[in-house]
Amino acid sequence: MKKKKRKSQFPDMWKRFKRNRMAVFGLFVLLFLILIAVVAPLVAPYGYDDQSLREALQGPSAKHLLGTDNLGRDIFSRLVYGSRISLFVGLIAVAIGAVVGGIIGSVAAYYGGLTDTVFMRVMDIMMSIPSMILAIAICASLGPGLINTMIAVGFSSVPTYARVVRSAVLTVKQQEYIEAARAIGSDSKLIILKHIIPNCMAPIIVQASLGVGNAILSAASMSFIGLGIQPPVPEWGAMLSAGRTYIRDFPQMVVFPGLCIMVTIFSLNLAGDGLRDALDPRLKR
Repeated sequence: MKKKKRKSQFPDMWKRFKRNRMAVFGLFVLLFLILIAVVAPLVAPYGYDDQSLREALQGPSAKHLLGTDNLGRDIFSRLVYGSRISLFVGLIAVAIGAVVGGIIGSVAAYYGGLTDTVFMRVMDIMMSIPSMILAIAICASLGPGLINTMIAVGFSSVPTYARVVRSAVLTVKQQEYIEAARAIGSDSKLIILKHIIPNCMAPIIVQASLGVGNAILSAASMSFIGLGIQPPVPEWGAMLSAGRTYIRDFPQMVVFPGLCIMVTIFSLNLAGDGLRDALDPRLKR
């Protein structure tokens, strides 16, 4: 007898996602920003660190679409290249938080008892510290820089992912197929990786989609206070920090980087909300 092929749930999820027009708009904007980041050398008319002191602090013009900064660098080009840095930092930071937090949450929930108590109490201690303060403390210890910023932002979000994964695993591990896997003597690591984690992906994906925006904002905030990514790397938060001295006379130095951060986080939140609704089984029709 021919085995019936299992139907993918992606078409149903995409159908529900498309009903939310704001979520589709957010996804479109996000894909556009990713495309700009990928083809940055083709879009940017200048290099991100090309200087011309004779053209410093100019307003928007045909030669410089968004004006120039205090060193004569083209703001539009720096924003385009900065999209690479900001999106990359957000994605890697979320990946660090999701992987580390996912491991801690799944192990704590699966084994329970003392393991659960110890892991979750450590997470409670970390959650009692504001995530931004924790990220600043980690980055201050490691030193400023791109890699250290990603590590700091990523680890500051670990408790959130650990809590999300733990609650999902506590529900999944009571299912009959998990009991069946235990009954036939499957290894605990195999059960967690093959059976439990794949069935807990929905809340992890939703949390990650919403967490990218927070990670970008946190990285920008750290760069703004001088603990994040350092010049001349064109990160949006660092551009805001460099332009605050000139905010009254040359507002283009802070307005455009601020708008980029705002639009990116707004689109991520819209797409994340739509994804959450699409993956929620209670909303299936």
